[in-house]
Amino acid sequence: MNTTQQKLNSQEIVELENKYGAHNYHPLPVVLSKGEGVHVWDVEGKHYYDFLSAYSAVNQGHCHPKIVKALTEQASTLGLTSRAFYNDVLGVYEKFVTEYFGFDKVLPMNTGAEAVETALKLCRKWAYEVKGINENEAKIIVCENNFHGRTTTVISFSNDPVARKNFGPYTPGFIKIPYNDASALRDVLENEENIAGFLVEPIQGEAGVYVPDEGYLKECFELCKSKNVLFIADEVQTGIARTGELLAVDYENVTPDILILGKAISGGVYPVSAVLANDEIMNVIRPGEHGSTFGGNPTASKVAIAALEVIRDENLAKNAKELGNYFRAEMNRIIGASDLVKSVRGKGLLNAILINDTEDSSTAWDICVALKNNGLLAKPTHGNIIRFAPPLVMTREQMDECIAIIEKTLKEF
Repeated sequence: MNTTQQKLNSQEIVELENKYGAHNYHPLPVVLSKGEGVHVWDVEGKHYYDFLSAYSAVNQGHCHPKIVKALTEQASTLGLTSRAFYNDVLGVYEKFVTEYFGFDKVLPMNTGAEAVETALKLCRKWAYEVKGINENEAKIIVCENNFHGRTTTVISFSNDPVARKNFGPYTPGFIKIPYNDASALRDVLENEENIAGFLVEPIQGEAGVYVPDEGYLKECFELCKSKNVLFIADEVQTGIARTGELLAVDYENVTPDILILGKAISGGVYPVSAVLANDEIMNVIRPGEHGSTFGGNPTASKVAIAALEVIRDENLAKNAKELGNYFRAEMNRIIGASDLVKSVRGKGLLNAILINDTEDSSTAWDICVALKNNGLLAKPTHGNIIRFAPPLVMTREQMDECIAIIEKTLKEF
């Protein structure tokens, strides 16, 4: 198969996907075949800067040698046992990851959506067995414009018509409130019964890198505490140093009752996700009540340890914070001389620019195609917003090159 791939050009590979794959994505017209650090190359050998990082899964850069070594060594020793047996890596990983993030226990899963589903089940079970809510009556508060995954339950509390329409009937038990509105949370907590938890993204990534007001997360956390409601932080995209702190909630000194992690916890080389909580919550899960064949497998465990060590040892949170501040300052300079971009927003190296056009226009997409032609890969979200999220291993010199590409491209419009 490899020799066949080498002979195919970009257009032929795109045609293969269109013919044999479900049309559930609309990729940028580029076919990548190699990655290293902040760089990727297409099948024709053209070089690009990656400014998406696989939706923040590749925070440590493409093919980080330490993570790849952990993957290959463990995969060639013992890849999967299922949880029917113990393996010699999982316990080591569980100790490592709980101490790393400051929790009593971890429940290992594979994908971000699985981790969100796990957190919802955990919250409900805690509500019935610890808080004392009558079975099947627990409600969980979520925010409008959220993105927590694609499962049937998760799209049930989405308000994105593309994600929802014709996938019903929907799962009940959720109350939607506006994001970045602590008073809306207070109203629900005071007027509704049987509230078990509040699920929130510290920054709404898919919604267009929507950063809430300072103090919002802290106030929501304290409101939840006052009503014995679990504060559940979905840090699948914002966690693992992306925003300039290890976790985005660290900016407000909030320790969630349940923490959801995925994406960069493996450095992008293997599907790994995790749900962390303290014993009072996690101990409601008993044998047979939740699990996954691949969750906590030896390869995933070894990879996650290596990926988290890279974040710590290479000071990637600090780099993300410093480069993010620099990037937004430079974007504001560029925006000042242009009517094309309204604003830039973000934290650390999770940023977005708002294009001065309607959501249904193709301008943001056209800009991303032009950026690709100029050697930088980014993707629009919600029509007129372009997300910029390079790997956290980027240097100042590389960032300057990327800013120059963005400035040149925007001037072409």
